[in-house]
Amino acid sequence: MAKVAEKTREFRAEAKFQRTSPQKAKLVLDLIKGLRVEQAINTVHFNNKRIAPVVEKVLRSAIQNANYLSQEQGLDVDVDNLYVKSAVANEGPRMKRIRPAPMGRAFRYQRRLAHIVVTVAEKNKPGVAATVDESAAAAAVKKTAKKTAAKKAPAKKAAAKKTATKKAAK
Repeated sequence: MAKVAEKTREFRAEAKFQRTSPQKAKLVLDLIKGLRVEQAINTVHFNNKRIAPVVEKVLRSAIQNANYLSQEQGLDVDVDNLYVKSAVANEGPRMKRIRPAPMGRAFRYQRRLAHIVVTVAEKNKPGVAATVDESAAAAAVKKTAKKTAAKKAPAKKAAAKKTATKKAAK
């Protein structure tokens, strides 16, 4: 008989149409993935990238969403036990711009925009048993483990025996 634990709730916040490329935003977001919320805020706060204050604002918003929803829905969410489950920067629409070029020509370039999404979740408590899904996944991995393949005899030895018998026949 397996114990079924509560499904962990996720809380998210978004900042859309930020004036930075997703590639630059991902540099900051990769630093905070998987960290506890308090440590993630400190990491972002002392980062020198221009997008870091925006990421910090989104992270704080996700924490406040968790706090608000836990009070509103009567959930038992410990804000100190939250961690950053995922932090992504998706590509937004591109603004097409024109740059003057020599001899009266014009070069087009694109200003990229990013949608920043931060998701926080509560870490599982050590006393709580694993969920049924996790135990089933672990059992499936054990069943699909591959056995070592049987070794085949080298082909050269068989060919050497044939030549040895031909020599003996002569």
